[in-house]
Amino acid sequence: MGRLSQRRKVRKFVLESEHPVRDKEDVLAVEEPLEIRLGNLSYSVTMRTPGDDFDLVAGFLVSEGVVWEAGQIVAERFCGGEDAEGRQTFNVVQAQLRPDVVMPETGRNVYTSSSCGICGTDSIESVRRSGHHSPADDGVRLLPELVAGLPARLREAQALFEKTGGVHAAGLFRVDDGGTSAELLCLREDVGRHNAVDKVVGWALRSELLPLRGTVLQVSGRASFELVQKAAMAGIPALAAVSAPSSLAVELAEEAGVTLVGFSRGTGFNVYAGHERLLA
Repeated sequence: MGRLSQRRKVRKFVLESEHPVRDKEDVLAVEEPLEIRLGNLSYSVTMRTPGDDFDLVAGFLVSEGVVWEAGQIVAERFCGGEDAEGRQTFNVVQAQLRPDVVMPETGRNVYTSSSCGICGTDSIESVRRSGHHSPADDGVRLLPELVAGLPARLREAQALFEKTGGVHAAGLFRVDDGGTSAELLCLREDVGRHNAVDKVVGWALRSELLPLRGTVLQVSGRASFELVQKAAMAGIPALAAVSAPSSLAVELAEEAGVTLVGFSRGTGFNVYAGHERLLA
């Protein structure tokens, strides 16, 4: 997997065993900064697992409301970014936007960590932006057994997690008309849960699939406000998480018309918003 993971020597302690201390190699998920440039504007820096960086940048720009269709990004390229030995780090991506796209006046005022997708915005209200793809009128219907089975399907496809145990995942599923089966369209992994979602949304944008009608976004971890916001901006009608949502995530899901599922762990789940999409 190249730069996605790296090996490190560790000292392992196993108490009450025949060999309580031993040295071994462990595999870690890589975390590195990525600077996102819009033309000559340094727009943001995020901590991420390298890989699918063009998808990450495209999805991030959808989440920010800068773009909403594939043709608005003319080109993406790696630029600058060298280590102490002069080797290309591939940690700077420059996106060239179509001339009619309104450029942000300034960049984000702080970097985005791998645990926070909206740090640096002026206020919560600035994130409650009107998207170009509303999921509210999406007529997708979901069989409860289908929703309950998505976490296992997500876990089965997590190759990097299998090696490291240290990354989040987001999987995009296309639901059939009857709501009884779903096809995995795209899965992305990253140390940041919001990055994993941005990579999925960016893949969809670059594949000219937005808005993502008739889909479910299954994520590992909790359902935070920024994940609901990213789903809504991409027109995703349903977001399911294996852990709990936050109160603000539920509030935004209700406002945006997103079905929000939490504690989805194979045998059941809670629906916090949009329960009418579930087939009783």
